[in-house]
Amino acid sequence: MQQTLKAPVTFEGVGLHSGRPARLTIRPASAEHGIWFRRTDITLGDTMIPALWHVVEQSPLCTRLINAAGVSVSTVEHVMAALAGCGVHNALIDIDGPEAPIMDGSSLPFVKGIMDRGLQALTAPVRALEIVAPVEVTVGAATARFEPMDGMEIDFRIDFPDPAIGAQSRVLNMANGAFVRMLSDSRTFCRKEDIDQMRAAGLIKGGTLDNAVVVDGAEVLTPGGLRHADEAVRHKMLDALGDLALAGGPILGRYIGNRAGHSVTNSLLRQAFATPGAVRMVVCDEDQMMRLPGAGLAAREIPQVA
Repeated sequence: MQQTLKAPVTFEGVGLHSGRPARLTIRPASAEHGIWFRRTDITLGDTMIPALWHVVEQSPLCTRLINAAGVSVSTVEHVMAALAGCGVHNALIDIDGPEAPIMDGSSLPFVKGIMDRGLQALTAPVRALEIVAPVEVTVGAATARFEPMDGMEIDFRIDFPDPAIGAQSRVLNMANGAFVRMLSDSRTFCRKEDIDQMRAAGLIKGGTLDNAVVVDGAEVLTPGGLRHADEAVRHKMLDALGDLALAGGPILGRYIGNRAGHSVTNSLLRQAFATPGAVRMVVCDEDQMMRLPGAGLAAREIPQVA
C-alpha cells in the first residue's frame, strides 16, 4: 500500500547555495497525491510545484524544480532521497523560500524526522516504473544507464584527482531499508579549489564545514573526518536516488552511474520516458513491494552519528 507521514515534521536551516534561512515542513497527504512542494512565501499565482522529472531545470550543482508560472524550489535531492528511502509516496512539502535547507549535507536529518513521526498506510496500491529495456545517456565523460531488474539497485563510480576521494565504486540493492542504513548519513562533498571558485562567483553562500565534506588534495578539512571511507560515492548514490524519485513512482530496475550528476540523471529519465517500450507502469504485488526502498524499514536502523 502507498504510505504517507502520520504527522507533519518541520526542518529549519540555510540553503547551501543561497545562504538564506529556510523552513521546510513535510505534511501528510492522501493516496494518489504524490509529492508536491508549496511555496508559502508567495501569496499570488500558482505556488504548487510537482516533484516530477519534467519540471527539472537542469543544473550540475543541485536539482531545481520550476512550475509553469516560474515558481521554483532548489536543492530538493536530499529530502526527495529521504522520502523515497523511507517509502513515502504522498506528501505536501511547505517551504518558505526558493531553496531547501541543507541541514548537515546528508539525508539523515530528514530520515530521522520522517521516522520519528511514523508512516501511515493508505488504501491505494503502489505503482512502480519498471525498466523494460536498457536506456543510456552520455554527457561528456559522464554516463548513466537503466537496465531491467526485478528490484532496485544503484551502481555508481566516481574518479577525482584528490587522493582524499580518488576512484570509488559501490553497488547497493535498495531493498529492506538499505538506503537508510548505508547511504542516508553520507554528506555532500566539495574540493577546496572548487569552493574557492564558486564563492568567488557568488555561489554556495551557505556552505560550511558543518554541512559538507571538504577535501584539499589528500586532506579532509571537515572536523571529525569522514563518516565512511567511501562517503563520496555513497553521497552520489544518495543524490541519484533523490533524482530518480522524480520519476513519479518507485523504479524497478538497475541504475548505473559513472561520474553522473544531477543533470545527467535527469537526462536519463527524460530519455527513458521518450523511448517507446523502455518503461511501463506496474501495480506492485506484495513481493515487488518488498524489493522497493523503505520496505521493512525500522527506526533502529537509522545511523547514529556524532
